[in-house]
Amino acid sequence: MENDVRLENYDEEKVDWSKYLVTLQRRRWWFALPAFMIWAVVWGVSWMLPAKYRSETVIIVEQQKVPEQYVVANIGDDLQQRLQSMSQQILSRTRLLRIIEQFHLYSDRHVSANADEVVDALRKDIQIELVESRGRSDLSAFKIAYLSQDPKMARDVVSQLSSLFIEENLKARQQQSEDTTEFLDSQLEQARTGLATQEVKVREFKSQYLGELPGQVQANVQILSGLQTRRQQEMDALGQAKQQNVYLESMLNQLRAAEADVRMGRNSSSQAPQSLDAEIDRMQIQLAELTSRYSDEHPDVRKLRTQLAKAHKARQQREAEVDSGPKSDVPQKNPPRPTSYADLQTMAPHLQVESQLKANRLEIENRQRNILEVERQINSYQARLNTSPLREQQLADLTRDYDQSRKNYEQLLAKRNQSEMATNLEIRQQGERFRVIDPANLPQKPYSPDRFKLALMGLAAGVLVGFVSIVGSEMMDDAVYSNDDLREIVAAPILVELPPLSTPWEVQRQARSNSLQRLGLLALGAMTIAGLGFNRFFG
Repeated sequence: MENDVRLENYDEEKVDWSKYLVTLQRRRWWFALPAFMIWAVVWGVSWMLPAKYRSETVIIVEQQKVPEQYVVANIGDDLQQRLQSMSQQILSRTRLLRIIEQFHLYSDRHVSANADEVVDALRKDIQIELVESRGRSDLSAFKIAYLSQDPKMARDVVSQLSSLFIEENLKARQQQSEDTTEFLDSQLEQARTGLATQEVKVREFKSQYLGELPGQVQANVQILSGLQTRRQQEMDALGQAKQQNVYLESMLNQLRAAEADVRMGRNSSSQAPQSLDAEIDRMQIQLAELTSRYSDEHPDVRKLRTQLAKAHKARQQREAEVDSGPKSDVPQKNPPRPTSYADLQTMAPHLQVESQLKANRLEIENRQRNILEVERQINSYQARLNTSPLREQQLADLTRDYDQSRKNYEQLLAKRNQSEMATNLEIRQQGERFRVIDPANLPQKPYSPDRFKLALMGLAAGVLVGFVSIVGSEMMDDAVYSNDDLREIVAAPILVELPPLSTPWEVQRQARSNSLQRLGLLALGAMTIAGLGFNRFFG
């Protein structure tokens, strides 16, 4: 039961399209005439508008011919920034006036318009579009287009603009590359001056503190070690010379005593015992040996000095006993000169020992001077080693500044050389450049206005006005054309329907009228379709 109710409601709500078709057929001229008239007006106006032809060219950005791994370009701006800069220069008032005078553009406006208005009109007709490369987000090409009422003029202007862009790009890139190289040259000259200053400072420092530099520490240590070894050798030689001196002095004393005894005629029995003299000589030699190695406060040195003093005292007592004889037996202080060959033979050993003693004393003096000189050199090298840490820090500061200056100079030198190669590429036109891949075309059809689109818009507006006129006429018409219209007016049911009673002449006239109306509608439709097709192919 519920399903039957739903079906009845659906049937009531179902749209009766036949009613609308009947209405459209009855009011066909209310629809056809406004639609055709509006379309015809728009179509006619579209052909009255002046036609403008659009010529365009495509310019691609051709990369440099030498791979970038060998020569890196010294121009870092992207295509979009460069195009904006070049567009501002090329589309400047001065250059556009030259183009206007060259091609005699907008000659009809020269009378009523000033130069600024003509230049603005030319700027509006020039279009520059960027083209993104496929598969990448960067820009690799751009289009230049120009609108003109003369297709040949449009082509010529686009060709001129493309030439200006190519020339301006070459000029701008070359100038920018040369400016970059000149800037690097100036920076390199400053870096070279700074590096030379640092080199002078380092050279003067090394000259001033020669021998105290960190690199000479090892050599100074080796020299100091050699000097210390040499000093030890000199001291050892000095000790041996001193021992020799003691021995020679002892021998000289013995020879003198023997010579005195011989001259005074003393027997050997009255002399001091040879064993005591030998013991004194032995102790003196031993004392000289000890003093060369130890100080005077050493126990062995003090003990040996005490023993030597006792031995000397004993010998002096023995000599005093010998000297207690007659005065005539006292020997002379200075030995007499030899008067015979025998006296000369007697004095020969004494003279030989004296000469050796003099040589020994000279050797001791030389050894002492050598020791003083070696100690002076040791102090000098020791002072160098002590100041080496300070010199190392000072040299490190100078070297750090020098290394930084040298590194900066080398980097600028490499950049300058790279920039020079890039500049040579730009001068030889082997760097990045613009190349026309689609020359300016000679347009065959106008770019604006789009007559086909305008005709379609006019037709759509006419159809809309036609439907509005149908609705308006139906709302204003009070005539009854169907049973449904009658039921809406009269509530009583319809009992009898009378068919239309027409004469043959009326039927024939009605048929003829319907045929003419159909032909008229077909003619309007054919004219509309023909107009659309004409605009499509020739507009």
